[in-house]
Amino acid sequence: MKDRYLSVDQVAELLGTTARFPRRLIEERRIRYVKVGRHVRIPESAVEEFIQARTVQPLRRPRLSDRRAA
Repeated sequence: MKDRYLSVDQVAELLGTTARFPRRLIEERRIRYVKVGRHVRIPESAVEEFIQARTVQPLRRPRLSDRRAA
């Protein structure tokens, strides 16, 4: 059990959002979570997976020198 389990407030702070956003992710089942009694915990790896899955890579445009004249 290497994974650290975070509270909703900790995830919100990590993402720079309010607690409402991680709660919505949980409600819509868009992120993995664990219920411990009445408490909800989100594995740190689930937060990392969520961020990686939604990271948009920049487009690489050709340089002007790489373009050929028409």
